[in-house]
Parts: sequence; structure tokens; C-alpha cells
Amino acid sequence: MKFAVTTFFILVLGTLGFSQTTLGYDLKKDEVFTIQQDAEQVITQNMDGAVHEIRNSINGVIEFKVIGETGGNFEIALRFKDLNMKMTSSIQGELMNVKAKEVEEGDMQSEMFHSLLDIPVTMTLSKTGAIIEVIGGDSLVLKMAEASGIEDEFSLNMMKKSLEKEFGSEALSNSYEQMTFIYPSEGVKIGDTWENEYVGKLTAKNLWTLTAVSDTDAEISGSADVVMEVSEPTTSMTLNGEQQTTVTTDRNSGFVKTMTVEGLAEGSATMAQLGDQIIPTKIKSTVTYQLINN
Repeated sequence: MKFAVTTFFILVLGTLGFSQTTLGYDLKKDEVFTIQQDAEQVITQNMDGAVHEIRNSINGVIEFKVIGETGGNFEIALRFKDLNMKMTSSIQGELMNVKAKEVEEGDMQSEMFHSLLDIPVTMTLSKTGAIIEVIGGDSLVLKMAEASGIEDEFSLNMMKKSLEKEFGSEALSNSYEQMTFIYPSEGVKIGDTWENEYVGKLTAKNLWTLTAVSDTDAEISGSADVVMEVSEPTTSMTLNGEQQTTVTTDRNSGFVKTMTVEGLAEGSATMAQLGDQIIPTKIKSTVTYQLINN
């Protein structure tokens, strides 16, 4: 009898705790997932003993609508439904405060950000969440550049190049892969780990762990070594650090329900107007994603 009871518990435990779980995206045509994104970033620079702090706050609403499946990958139409950006400096005060929905005629920044709302961009997403391709970022850039009202061709081209680094197809792919690329290519058990990497201005080598599974949700945690590299005509920056992620996803669709990404990176920056002076720089950031309806 003792043997039988022991065997029973082994079988039950094997079923509940040690069976493999297949994680990944399983999306249906016309499904819509609306994500609220909030990001807080604090940049601290030390110049000759004086501390300069820049705070960036970004929040927005992004709609992901499934438009089809091709070759095992999902085609998704991405649209910005809202976008608000605020930047403040401890030295210069408020540098930017734009609300895309609240367009102010004659305000170049306001009209530029208003112009990107509801412009569809097509994203090809693999079952693991790797973003294979983004098409249409150039349309966003063109709309924003046109809305700026700048007529000088040289200045307009400079504006487009600057916008491409944030809203071009490659930039959007790199940005949203942080939210989507979280799944392993094979089945895993609770406690199992897997690795992946995404690249861009922020390159992250991620180690993921499946921490819990229920009938409806999967909980995943991640840690990453990150490298941030920025190269602009007037500024360059190289930082190294770490990033911690916690995720709850929907077992049926695979889409994120909640996600928090916390990062800290330190290094140095240089500015053209300051010559070769090395500026110690630290960036602390928190980004959250919340599924608000689907």
C-alpha cells in the first residue's frame, strides 16, 4: 500500500510540477490587443563636480491588431493611439511637454506627434516573439516631418534622419522586441531557463526563467546584461549595466498581460561642444506594459 501511495504522488507531482509547458504566441485573425506603456528614465551626468539630471517620462497606448498568419509567423498592424512625452532638466527646466492627442496649432512638436496617431505599421512576429520585420516606419517618419512645417530641404532631411532613429522601421522593431521576445523555442518546465538576445541602441543578453504556470497565465522572470550605445553628430554615449524583467502572459494568446522592466547602466558620454571631455553618465529606467483590453 505504501508503494502504491508513493507511486500515486510521484505521478501527480509529475503531472502538476514537472510536465513541460509550450509557451509562445498563438494569435487569431482580427484579435486586438491594446497596451498601455509607461516609461520613466533618469539620466544623471557629473560634469566637473556639478550634477545634471534629465528626467524623461513617456506614456502611450499602442494597438496591436492581428491581420493574418504567414509561414507560421503573425502579421500585426501596430498603431499609436496616444503618446505623451515630457522632458525636464535640473538646470534648464522643462525641455519638452507634448501630448499627441492635444494638438496645439503652430506648435511644431505638438503637430508632429499628433500626426503619427493611427498610422498603421505592419509587424511580422514569430511564435517566440522575435520581430522578423517592420514595414511602414518610414510612413510615420514622413508624416511627422511633413507636420513639422519645415520647408528647407536640407533641414527637412536632417529632421527625417533624426526621427528615423526613434520611429523608423528598424527603431520600432528594436523597441518593441523588448516587450515581445520572451519565449523559448522548445517546451519548458517550471524552473527551466533559456536565453535570447535583442539588439539596437540597447543590446540585451537575456536569461529567462519560467517561474509559475496556471490554466490562464504564465509567469516569467528575466535578467540581462545590457549595453547602451548612442552615436549622434553632437553626442556619443556608451553604458553597461543590468536589467530585470517580470512578466505575466496569457496562456491562450501568448500576449503580455503585465510586464515591468527595470534597468541601471553606467558609463560615459562625450559632447561635441565640450571637446574630448569624458562625462560620467548613469541611466536608471523603469518601463511597464499593461494589457488594458483585448
